[in-house]
Amino acid sequence: PNVSKPVALVGIAEKGCLSIALSVEGEGGHSSMPPPQTAIGILSSAISKLEQNQFPVRMEGPVKKMFEALSPDMPVGMKAVFANLWLFKGLVEKKLASAPRTNALVRTTVAPTIFQAGVKENVLATKARAVVNYRLLPGDTIDEVLLKVRKTINDPRVKIVALEGFKSNPSKIADPQSEGYRAVQKAIYQVFPEVTVPPGLVVAATDSRYYSVITDNVLHFLPIRLRADDLRRLHGTDERISLEDYSRVVSFYVQLIRNEGTAQ
Repeated sequence: PNVSKPVALVGIAEKGCLSIALSVEGEGGHSSMPPPQTAIGILSSAISKLEQNQFPVRMEGPVKKMFEALSPDMPVGMKAVFANLWLFKGLVEKKLASAPRTNALVRTTVAPTIFQAGVKENVLATKARAVVNYRLLPGDTIDEVLLKVRKTINDPRVKIVALEGFKSNPSKIADPQSEGYRAVQKAIYQVFPEVTVPPGLVVAATDSRYYSVITDNVLHFLPIRLRADDLRRLHGTDERISLEDYSRVVSFYVQLIRNEGTAQ
């Protein structure tokens, strides 16, 4: 919103990823004689604490660079705001945190994604389990998230375990002045001449993490047009790519490879 040109974001960093399993064990029994707090109630309370005690908002690093690059294409009033963040930073951060799409850019997020408990409507659950997924903002670490989770829940009845598998700290931040960034930027302008190309932050988790042992400058770019209604389709109903966008993807990579082949 409020940017006059289409925006071709090049991710210069990626948020980290961590899933935590929370579990509570209870005695079970008949639902007609419940204890003051059941396993489900204890676990629900723990999740509620996590949602009510969010990580702080921080507009810095890749996100700050993104807004600095976008501000020339914003209305005069918005330009003034981003040119004077020393004065308006708190207001901007509050606005960004108010919507899920932009909130993900400025804080480590918490999302309960799985809740398992109970087998029958008149039987007390002997065990309740939940999985909570965190996406870590650059500057936060897995150890810091685990420490905050334990302090926030502060209940010895809740077992807290970091799940193995797909987890990682936030990536290194690539240099938007690097040769690689300039090469991607050049190819973008050749295929999408009407856009502006700012650096940005990738809020999802990708396999690009495996390239971090090769270079500090890992870049992320998706050469398709995402419209407002496309965002809700990501991992959702009717996830798709148009034939026109598929063609653009091919054109972009062909152009990038040709440019680099000619440069050798």
